[in-house]
Parts: sequence; structure tokens; C-alpha cells
Amino acid sequence: MSVTLTQVLAATVPGGSRVKGRAYFLDGAVTRIAGDAWSVEATVRGSRDYHVTIRRETETFSGSCECPYFEDRFVVCKHIWAAMLEAERRKLLLGEGDVPRDAVLEASDNGDVMDPEFRRRPFRHADADGARRHPAWERFLDEFSQSLTEADAARPPARFAAAQLVYVIDRAATLNGTGLALDVQSRQRKKNGDWAKPKPTSVSPSEIAQLPDAVDREIVPLLLGASDPYTTSYLSQYGRASFRLAGPLVDRVLPLVAQSGRALLRARPQPGEEIVPIAWDAGPPWTFHLEIVHGSGNESFSIDGALLRGHDRLAIREPWMLIDGYVFHGGTVARLDARGAFAWLAQLRRSGPAVIPSDATGRLVDVLARSGIDPLDLPEELRFEIASESPQACVSVTPGARRGPMPMLDAEVTFDYGGLRVAPGTATTAFDPDRRRLIRRDPAFEQTALTRLSQLGFSRHWDYMVARQHLWIGADQFSSAMRVLIREGWRVEAEGRTFRTAQSMRSEIRSGVDWFELHGSVDFGDGKFVPLPRLLADRAHGDATITLDDGTVGIVPEEWLRRWSGIAGMGEVSGDHVRFKVSQVALLDAALASQPAIRVDERFARTREQLATFSGIGALDAAPSFAGQLRDYQRDALGWFAFLRRFNVGGCLADDMGLGKTVMVLAWLDRLRRERRKIAPSLVVVPRSVVFNWKEEAARFAPKLRVLDFSGAARSMEDLQKYDLVVTTYGAMRRDAIRLKETVFEYVILDEAQAIKNASTASAKAARLLQASYRLALSGTPVENHLGELWSLFEFLNPGLLGTSSTFAKHSVAASRRDPAAMELLARGLRPFILRRTKAQVAPELPARTELTLHCELQGMQREMYDELRAHYRATLLHRIERDGLAKSRMHILEALLRLRQAACHTALVDPRRAGAPSAKFEALLPLLGEVRDEGHKCLVFSQFTSLLALLRTRLDEDGAPYEYLDGQTRDREARVHRFQTDPDCRLFLISLKAGGLGLNLTAAEYVFLLDPWWNPAVEAQAIDRAHRIGQTRHVFAYRLIAVNTVEEKIAELQATKRDLADAILHADAGLLRELKREDLEVLLS
Repeated sequence: MSVTLTQVLAATVPGGSRVKGRAYFLDGAVTRIAGDAWSVEATVRGSRDYHVTIRRETETFSGSCECPYFEDRFVVCKHIWAAMLEAERRKLLLGEGDVPRDAVLEASDNGDVMDPEFRRRPFRHADADGARRHPAWERFLDEFSQSLTEADAARPPARFAAAQLVYVIDRAATLNGTGLALDVQSRQRKKNGDWAKPKPTSVSPSEIAQLPDAVDREIVPLLLGASDPYTTSYLSQYGRASFRLAGPLVDRVLPLVAQSGRALLRARPQPGEEIVPIAWDAGPPWTFHLEIVHGSGNESFSIDGALLRGHDRLAIREPWMLIDGYVFHGGTVARLDARGAFAWLAQLRRSGPAVIPSDATGRLVDVLARSGIDPLDLPEELRFEIASESPQACVSVTPGARRGPMPMLDAEVTFDYGGLRVAPGTATTAFDPDRRRLIRRDPAFEQTALTRLSQLGFSRHWDYMVARQHLWIGADQFSSAMRVLIREGWRVEAEGRTFRTAQSMRSEIRSGVDWFELHGSVDFGDGKFVPLPRLLADRAHGDATITLDDGTVGIVPEEWLRRWSGIAGMGEVSGDHVRFKVSQVALLDAALASQPAIRVDERFARTREQLATFSGIGALDAAPSFAGQLRDYQRDALGWFAFLRRFNVGGCLADDMGLGKTVMVLAWLDRLRRERRKIAPSLVVVPRSVVFNWKEEAARFAPKLRVLDFSGAARSMEDLQKYDLVVTTYGAMRRDAIRLKETVFEYVILDEAQAIKNASTASAKAARLLQASYRLALSGTPVENHLGELWSLFEFLNPGLLGTSSTFAKHSVAASRRDPAAMELLARGLRPFILRRTKAQVAPELPARTELTLHCELQGMQREMYDELRAHYRATLLHRIERDGLAKSRMHILEALLRLRQAACHTALVDPRRAGAPSAKFEALLPLLGEVRDEGHKCLVFSQFTSLLALLRTRLDEDGAPYEYLDGQTRDREARVHRFQTDPDCRLFLISLKAGGLGLNLTAAEYVFLLDPWWNPAVEAQAIDRAHRIGQTRHVFAYRLIAVNTVEEKIAELQATKRDLADAILHADAGLLRELKREDLEVLLS
């Protein structure tokens, strides 16, 4: 039967390409084709049309295609094979003479440039000789014929059909290298039926399936991945296919080779090589036995060995060849069990028996143990123990050389196995000669430990002087890494000193006359205790460690130090204990909450329990003389006032603005007046703007209270004792502080107590000078900017409660860095002293409040002026910060931000000559004000810039609109408020944010407009609450006017951090204020 071209080429083309290409061919996918006896170009339809080129050079056919499969893999694809089948059908590419029997089809890049003549040739389309798709019967017969052809191609070539593979084991190459050296050769049958001498041969991967013997088809694939023991080329210089087998590959291949009946052992290399057949010995394995006996006079040990199998014995030098796991002897290969001592077997086979003197017994036992010998096979005096120990990782550091500007520490790692220290390495055992113990090491533990060092900043470098790796770490990194390692169970040594970690903390609370004492000590193990005050004193001096009595160095976990430093900082260190005031019980209890083992005495436990139940205090009614109806939450406040009075502590009423804090205090003072006939006067300190409000509310709700206005110029100290309530301003308090401190008041009450948020101001200092039996603070925003403001407030309410200002500053910094533990401690400790209710909680009947933002777009000259200012300040400020630093540039920063905010409101605030210039905010505001007035509503307009309000007044005067006005210079405030509240024609109230944001009741207003944003959202909230408070019956709408693409938008973003700050303490949430940084400034000026 004649062979076609594609039948010959099929063996050189991947099967997948042949199958898919034939399907394409039968489906008529070859749409265009042209060529001759030596080249063909075609178009094959796939996901798109692909151009195919096939060239012929004698017996080699090369094809190329444009498809991704060809370009990625550079192998013959289905499109090339389809074109080849079509070319054969058209009798192209036939060349001259018969079809070459060794023809191959391979991938080529000869199609990179398309023949320009291809497009112009008179193509013969696939349907030129008939239908484009072949009939079904023809496709059926073609496919069947192709399968027969491929089956014929798969038949073994003549060289394998008439030959036999043999496997030659090279003894010399095996013993001189690593692993089993194996040659694959073939032999032919002679005419007399004998086998000829084997000759070198090789089998390619494509020929494996054509091998006639199934054993060969199993062996050869295993060999192809092995290395050549002689040379790096596939064929050695002798022309043999040679392989080096090692490990599991020997176990898979050697039994198959020996069982094939075609295994040979080359005992001697060329010339005159001796080759003997090798068969597989399926019997039990030969076992190696190490034989150690006493020499004459017990002065030495004689060491030899033998191979045993049942009653058979082989001297270890008797077999032809030994490799690990196998013994070649007597024309067979059998399994060998060296019992983990193949190294002994190989050594004795090379060197012969050994004699070891008795005085080297220790050295001999060491070698025996590390070599894997079973100790039970040894004489009694040479036996050792095999043990497992839990390792401890150890690291020792010493000063090292500098690497760059930073001093370095050299580190050495060892692992302690029950007292035996070993260095990192690949050995799986370690021998302790003193105790004759062979210890199994834990490689996984050791590797994990080394990885942990890398994670903590230790680096490795190769020391060429000693040819090993060294570890090092920066001196600045070691302290933190050391704490982590000790906490995780490492042994850490520095310059010969061992570090200990604290095991536990013992603490106890004892009561004094009017104080509590905290006694505590840290247990470092082995009976080493350090009193808490000593530990904290060392830390205060910057010492991160403490030297113990035995010379070891103690380390306390950083979180312990932070917590106990904070606790001690709030008290007074005295000897071996820390003393606290009774008012600090809540803080102390919160700080000790995570110490379940702490012991307390009966008095502390009782006081703590009373404080813990303050939230369940019963409500109290107002006195019959009180001319008003208290709500339930206001009655709860009276019960809380009683709780504070019973414990003789001060507290802050921090209810939302508008819930009637003034009324609650008046009800409490009126109740005290009725219960106690003779009582010292109480002093309330208020902003000037609300003096009239306190007088008016007192006259309305507590008419029995005798009230003195102590804010005027003619105030006299002689009259104080005649009154129940003295009302003064913060300014008057500052001026009269020396006189006022001579009077002991029943209560000193600070209204809008955030006025003393800065402890260094004259107001805060004057408030702390005042004497009173009890103290109260009223503030809807006790924390406006940072937690440090709490110290000033509570230093007034309960002096010493929060420790020194410096100690509290450290804790407030920790809390403001989102330390949940620090925040929780502060919140829990202050909870009894702060009463906070929101409108949503206690006054659900209060009408809704809607806050909206009106965005204003700067236009024309206002936009140009703003952009010029921003560019100027951005260039100058950032340069100044680079030069002088942020701290020294703050005044310039504040000036720049002020000017930009003013320019965003009205250009006249920067340049007074532009008073008549348009303002984007006025253009947005004035139509709204007109609409509100026309609908009969009243509104408040707030701004922090009185000059902006003055410009607005000019516009309102031009329109003839009636309004009221209030700023810091206004004296007749009560009359202004009264007119706005009662006059139906006065529907506008212009108020400076600072002067009118506190204490005013302006419930006649339904609309609030904030002309410019303030840094502190609490101030804005106070302004809105002038209208949205108890007494309001209508929906309140608040509008913030923000100029887009200005600093005002950035301020609104920063406000969010301050808005959450109060909640962090008052509700134990986790919000905080971030300090202004250079990056923040760049955002503000962007």
C-alpha cells in the first residue's frame, strides 16, 4: 500500500493539531490556497481568517501561521495541518520522486513576511473542485483511513522490532559518583539465534510508545529525567545513553531492570571490560550488623561488621558492590537493610576493621550515637540514651561594628535541648556526651524560630573569615524585638547577662483614713519580686529594664508599664505603695479591672460598689416652691446631684444644649434651700451673654431663691451672705478672684464650663482658687478639641482626680492615638462624674432638626483674589515650614488660613476698599432671607466675623428689613433677645458666633444660617441649639454656607475628627482629634 505525504508527516505533528486540523479540512475551512511543488500559501477560517505558509526543502517541511496558538507555542497548529491536507488533495508540495520516508513537518517563522504575489495569484478556492464541504460519506471514510494510517505510524520502527534493550550497570561509575550509573544499550539477534554484543543506543520521548516490550515502556520514561553520569550531553563520548539514578528513582527503576532479565553489571571498565548478567533476588533483605568486641585485656574495642540473612553470613568486603539499600552479589541484586548505619558499612568496606583504645570510649560513643546506630546493638559500656526534649530558642547579642550611621549588635542563635545547646543546622539529632544522650532535634521549631528573627528585624550576612552566617540587628531595634522574644518564650542574653520576663503581678488595695493605698510587686520567677514603685521609678528615669538581685535583667511587658504608670501617675508614691484620694475610686477600679487577682479590703469594696450603682440612683422631685414641671430626665439629674453630694465629689452635667441644664441646677438649689434653713450662698459663673438668662430663669422657676447679679461695676462683697445664688461672669471672677476666694460657697457652679478648658488661662486658675463645699460644671461640650481639656475641668471639680497635668497628658495622647484600653480606662473612671443625655434619648417629643449645606461658587474677582491668595500662601508657607519647622510657623499658618477664610466670605474682609464688591455667600443668602421673612418665619444668622455681619447689615438696611444685632460689644442683650422673641415684625437676628453661641434661648427662630464654618463643630452646634432646645415647637432648619473649592471645604472635613472627640469619652467610643500636620496644611491649601 502506497504511503501518502500526510501519513508520513503525521508522526511529527501533535495529535491534537492533527485531529482538529482534519476537522477543519473536512469542514471546508481552507478557503483560499495557492502554491506549487515547493511552497503553499493558504487562508484558513477560524475565529478569524489566518494566513498559513508551508515551505519544502527536500525532506523537511516547515509551516507558519498567524494564530495565537502558533505564536505562543511555536508548534504545528490545526490551521497548518488543515492547509497540508488541502495541499495534498490538490497534489501540491510533492516535489520530485516518491514521498520521502523520513519527512518531517516542523514549525518555522518563514511566514513572517507574506509573499506579495499571494494576493494576486489566481486562487483555487476549496470549492473550485466541487462543494466546499465534503460529503458526509467522504468525511467518514477519510477519518477512518487516517486512523488506520496513524495506527500504522505507531508500529515500532524496524530497529526496535528486531532489537532488544539491555540495561548495563556501571560499577566503577557508581562507586566513584553519587547514585547508580546505568547505560541503556540494544542488541540484535544473530542468525544462529544468539544475541549479539550490546551496542550503545538512545530512545527519544516520541519513540517510547513504539517500544515492543511493556517493561521497557515503563522503565525508559523513568530514566529520561535522570542526569548523565559521564557528560552533560545527552549521549556520552562512548555513544551510550547514560543515566545517574539516586534516591527514590533507584527504588523504582532497579527492581524493574533486574526483573527484566536484561540487566548486566560491568565489573571493569574498558578495555577488557567484564560484563555479567544480574538477576533480581526477591528474598528477604540482607541486614548489616556492626560488631564491636573487647580486645585483649579490655584495653581496646575491635570494630567490624557483616551482612546477615537468616543463617547466611557475608563479610562486608565479599559482595561485588554495595549501594544504600541494595547488595550486588553472586549474579543477583538483593535488598539491603543497613539499619541506618550505611556510613559504617561503607567505611569498614573501604578501610577494614578498626581498633579503638579504651581511653577513647567517649569519642567512640559520640560517633556511634551521631551515626544512627541502635544503642541496643552495642556493648553495655558503649550504650547511650535516645531522648526527646522540648527546645528553647536562645539568642545572645554583643556589640558589633557599625553598618552606616547606626550601631549594630551581632547575634548568635542556639537551641537549648534540656541543657544541651546546639547551633542551627541540618542535623536531626544532637549528642550530649556528659549524659550520653542522643537528643532528637525539632527542625520545624528551629526553622520557625529563625524565621521569627527575620520578622523582628534580624538580618543575615556571610562571614568569610569563619565561613558561616552571622546575624545582626540595629541597636535601636533590639529593645522592642527583645520584649517580643521574651514574651514568646525565648532566652535572651546581652553581653553575658540573661533577661527575665515578668511572670505575674501581685497587687492589693488597703484603706487609710481618707485615702486608699495600692501595694504591688512584680514576680520575675525563682522568688524574684520587685515592688511596683521601684519599677515605675526606674521607668520614669528612662530605664526599660531592671537589674534583679541575682544579676539577671528583668523586663516587664510594655502594656503593663503603660497601665501601671498611668495608675501611679494619678496618685502619690509613698514608700512601697501609691496613695489615692477617695474621689479616685472609680478611676482606680477601672484601671485595675484587668487584674482579676487583685485583693481589696472591705472599705474599698463597699465604696466601689456604691459608685458602681450610681446609674440606678432614684429620681428626686423638686421642692413645692419650684414653679415648674420637671421632666423625668431632669428629676434623674436631681438624684445624681444628691449622689455627688453624698460622696462629696464634683460632677459635670454634660447634657445636650437645650435640655434645660439651668433649670435643673435651679431646682436643685431651691430644694437645698428648703431642706436646710441656713446654707452658704452658691456662686454660678457664666458668660456675660447669659447673666440675664440666669436671672430670668431663677425668677420664673425658683422665685424663693434670693439672686444677686454680681457682674456690675458696683458689686460688693459685703452683701454676698444675704443671697442664695450669686451670678457673676468669667471676667468678674478673674478680677475678683482674690476677694472671692475668701468666701466658702456652698456650691461653685461653672456654666459653659468649656471656658476653662485651657488650664493655664487666668479663668481656669481663678476658678481653681474659689472655695466651696461642692462643685458643679455645666457644658454640652466638655471636650471640644483634645482630651487634655478634661484635666482642667476635673482639676476644678475634683482636684487631683486625674493626677498631674503631665501624667494626664501622656494618657490623653495614648487615648487620642486610638488606644482602646486607654480610652476605656478614662471613660470608665470618669463615668460617675459625668452625666450626659442627648435630645434623642430624653426629649423625643422635641421637633426634628435638619442640617443642610449650601454650596456657593466663587465668581469673577472674588475667585481671582482667592486663588491668588492661596497660591501666595502655599508657596511661602511650605517654604517657611521646610526652613523653620512647623512649630515655629504656626502664627503664619493661622494668619494664612484666616485670610483665606475671609476671602471665601467677602473680599472686603481682606481689602476694606471692596465693600461694594459682590459676595457669593450674600448672593445665596439674601434671597433665602427674603423668602423666610415673606413666609412669616424667624431666623438667626451667625458669623464669627463681625465685619462680615456689618457688611450684611448694610445690605439689609438698604432693603429696609428690620433685624436685631448682637456681638461682644452689645450691652443691652436682654432687650435685644426679648424684642426678637416677642416682636412679630423683627424676623432676623444677626449674631456673632462667639458672643451669641452660648446660653441664649431663641426658640422663636425656625431657621439658622451659619455664614462661615468654624474649626470646632461644637461651637456651631451650640449656635444651632439656640433655637433647637426645650420650648421649641417647630421644625428647625440649619444651613451652613460653604464656598466650594476653598479652605472651607477642607475645614468641613477636619471637623469630623473633632465631632467624634466628645463621644469618645462621654460614650466610650473611639474618636479623636489629630494634630495639624504638614500634610493637613497641604490639603487645606490645595
